[in-house]
Amino acid sequence: MGLEAATKALLDAGITYDAVEVAYVGYCYGDSTSGQRALYNLGLTGIPITNVNNNCSTGSTALYQANTLVKSGLVDCALALGFERMSRGSLSSNFPDRPSPGLVLAEASNEAEELLSTGTNFGPGAPRMFANAGQEHSDKYGSTVEHVAQIGLSFQTSNMWPMLISAIASKNHKHSVNNPYSQFRDGWSVEQVLNAPKVTKQLTKFMCSPTSDGAGCCVVASEEFVRKHGLENQAIEIVAQALTTDDPSTFESKSAMNVVGYNMTKACADKVFSQAGFKPGEGRDQVGVVELHDCFASNELITYEALGLCAVGEAHKVVERGDNTYGGKYVVNPSGGLEAKGHPLGATGLGMHFYITMQLRGWAGPMQAPGLFDLPDKRGKYGLIHNIGLGGAVVCSLLRRPEFYKPGGKDGRDRLGYNHAHECRPVTLSDVDKVKSTKSSPFFLARARL
Repeated sequence: MGLEAATKALLDAGITYDAVEVAYVGYCYGDSTSGQRALYNLGLTGIPITNVNNNCSTGSTALYQANTLVKSGLVDCALALGFERMSRGSLSSNFPDRPSPGLVLAEASNEAEELLSTGTNFGPGAPRMFANAGQEHSDKYGSTVEHVAQIGLSFQTSNMWPMLISAIASKNHKHSVNNPYSQFRDGWSVEQVLNAPKVTKQLTKFMCSPTSDGAGCCVVASEEFVRKHGLENQAIEIVAQALTTDDPSTFESKSAMNVVGYNMTKACADKVFSQAGFKPGEGRDQVGVVELHDCFASNELITYEALGLCAVGEAHKVVERGDNTYGGKYVVNPSGGLEAKGHPLGATGLGMHFYITMQLRGWAGPMQAPGLFDLPDKRGKYGLIHNIGLGGAVVCSLLRRPEFYKPGGKDGRDRLGYNHAHECRPVTLSDVDKVKSTKSSPFFLARARL
């Protein structure tokens, strides 16, 4: 999978592996130096290859490292690769002989759970934590019959909040119908989501991301490199990017929302918009498309507020107005999000950046968010990415067309022979031959599985 993703990325960029000066490779469930094993298929060039594991934010963390080196001027071309092959069932530790680092989060979540109106929850660790976070939001801000009616639901229950997250999950599953890379393309309705088997008191199966296998790859290059290789017609700028970790409130506030990273997300988003030159609280109205970490539908709801896409306590209004889908203020998770397209941990963040890049290129076909290029500034609106890993780390990125953007000429679609933004085809050894290094090893390639 890593070879396939890296080959597509290099073909898209029109370069060979010889141009790559450094690589960061992310995965959670794999042996040491799996990154080398994947990239050695493309060549043994002696470049630094660093393996990255940052839970669900692993892919974006790899990209953050690659971007940092390019921004520093130490290299002109870096590669970030991520892949995952996951076991069946809920997330678990691969090291049963020692305490998991996530135990302290589970303890903090259990303490916060005791303060919720619903009392003791049930279910596997990860969905239980995120369900508790959603329940805290519901306890604080509530959901009324009016809220539910405004999103087109004709039935009622004693608790309106599940209807809102069902609407979010259904929105994502409907988006995924247009994504050929998506793990699920069923387009579940709100009623089907709500009536699916329960995983926790608040979450059903279709509100949860599945275990997934997959890979993603991004090439990060300097402006000089872009111009040298004639990539002005497809390069997308990382205008701002930040990585944040936990602060004391994760464990001291008795907040289920902070346990799952609401505090980290807010700090990271504020930092990114500040880097981009916006004053505190500003800049969100210039975002047109978002890929955010909807590992569970409840997290998407609270993340609207953490990212500043709406005021605190008003996430339900984003859903009511349809401001999270086509025709609204933002298109959130046009890919289908983690709930539908899948969540292969090491690849997830890179996949998010892939989808936003293709949106900003205008290549996304049936997934394309409208109005991204309607601004007088030819750079158009921003794309926002949010990727979180518990334990913890959050990466946020603001992407946009660069000032030197120049349409026309051959681009990655010509080099691959199709529009890979919304068409999924496997690569062949012939494709690998086009991008492999002059220092490639027949010994390794003979063992490649494509």
